[in-house]
Amino acid sequence: MTNRTVKGLVLFTAAATLAAVAPASSALAAPASPGGDFAGAASIPWGQCASPGLQRRGAECGLLDVPLDYSKPNGKKIQIAVSRIKHKVADKDYQGVMLVNPGGPGGSGLTLSVLGEYVPNGAGDAYDWIGFDPRGVGSSVPALHCDDSYSDGPKPEYIPVNSQLEKTWLNRSKGYARACGKAGGELLNHLTTVDSVNDMESIRKSLGAKQINYYGFSYGTYLGQVYGTLHPDKVRRMVLDGNVDVRDVWYKANLNQDLAFERNEKIWFGWLAKYDSVYHLGTTAKQVEQRFYAEQNKLRTAPAGGVVGADEWTDIFLYAGYYQSTWLELADEFAGWANDRNTDLILQAYEDWVAPGDDNGFAVYNAVQCTDVQWPQSWNQWKTDNWRTFLQAPYMTWSNVWFNAPCLYWPGKVQKPTKIDGSKVKSVLFVGTTLDAATPFEGSLQARRLFPNGSLLAEVGQTTHANSLNGNACIDDTIADYLATGKLPQRKAGDKPDKNCDALPQPDPTAAALSAKSLRVDSAVREPLYPVRH
Repeated sequence: MTNRTVKGLVLFTAAATLAAVAPASSALAAPASPGGDFAGAASIPWGQCASPGLQRRGAECGLLDVPLDYSKPNGKKIQIAVSRIKHKVADKDYQGVMLVNPGGPGGSGLTLSVLGEYVPNGAGDAYDWIGFDPRGVGSSVPALHCDDSYSDGPKPEYIPVNSQLEKTWLNRSKGYARACGKAGGELLNHLTTVDSVNDMESIRKSLGAKQINYYGFSYGTYLGQVYGTLHPDKVRRMVLDGNVDVRDVWYKANLNQDLAFERNEKIWFGWLAKYDSVYHLGTTAKQVEQRFYAEQNKLRTAPAGGVVGADEWTDIFLYAGYYQSTWLELADEFAGWANDRNTDLILQAYEDWVAPGDDNGFAVYNAVQCTDVQWPQSWNQWKTDNWRTFLQAPYMTWSNVWFNAPCLYWPGKVQKPTKIDGSKVKSVLFVGTTLDAATPFEGSLQARRLFPNGSLLAEVGQTTHANSLNGNACIDDTIADYLATGKLPQRKAGDKPDKNCDALPQPDPTAAALSAKSLRVDSAVREPLYPVRH
């Protein structure tokens, strides 16, 4: 799926430079003496973080040397940017390190070490929270950039209604893949999920931890499932929220997403119709949907401000399918354009939600997914499968095709995906919302099947993706209890969740207490907390 920076929600800002994350010489930590499992492990020279929010929390940051190619451990090294917020309890109550990944692939997790303070009842205080930018991402060195202008609007029409548009997009995709080959070089052969799992092992060893705890969102759940398969004895506790269906990586997963996003966009249209007195876009979901596509059609020939065309319209409002916390602001932007032709508002929406420019997340997204597994190499198969899907799910299908089409031409070496086996993992808490579009709920059920010692916590009727630690007390308190005590919801017989929580009410634009700006943002860090991705 798409990998774009989204205001207040999604990818962590990866703007910190190498100099900014480099440790201050006065704050270097003395490396522990290696031995046993830790023999040969590099140390992290901790220093000051670039992020003011992390600084205020007393976090430490540094760069960890890891092998570019783990089959050549003494060969060329790259660096992984790591942050740490230490535990706040007495050492006797210390529960170990907690690695965190926000998803993507391609999401920056360096500042996600703040997550511990969002766990209720102080349950996060007993852990050292470890954020990191996966290889190729953000402040890790090198960071992959291929063409920062690639997503600038207006782009060619997503839906290939004629052979010329199809050819245009295929040529664009081939060109982007070639640009990545030139920019990434040998790094492109070593950006798979397994490579990042190996980096997690390097982080564990560098911290002198016999086991890790892990909290993964979205694509980060795939990292967790692979880590648990390859290193089950190194897993203490895991929370995996918004679970990837490992049977579908990655081609089929995108087709499944198209259908799920179509459903969620229609749910949003129905919500808009419910509040027609506020937005004046239609009194039924069908009327709102017709208005939505009518406005998009006008932008095909006359892009707003010369920038927001039909594609950008799709990109902006995609996030209504991801997070209910976007509904209020997106509703204002839809209505502001449709009813008032507010060009400034829709251009600002484009800047906020689509965030053109830095292509690091998009580049790493492709680099991981295109080499984790072999994608179909027949364009005719792509065409057939996606036109068939388009008939059921016109909203996102073709935008999703072109987001992934560089995989047709990707120059990196393709690997075979890990066969997931969680039978030896002793403890894992899966979390899922039943109407998740980015990682459909079937993925959480499948994860539960593969990890017989895990339990599944479901938020029933919620469309928001990876929604834990976001205000639902039933969900958040269960997670806090697990992190504090290791207690999982009792596993039930059958193929179903082990504990259900009702979704919180949908936002109400008529409630004075609500604000369209009230998104899930850490005001101290001034960076978003969670990502939107696989």
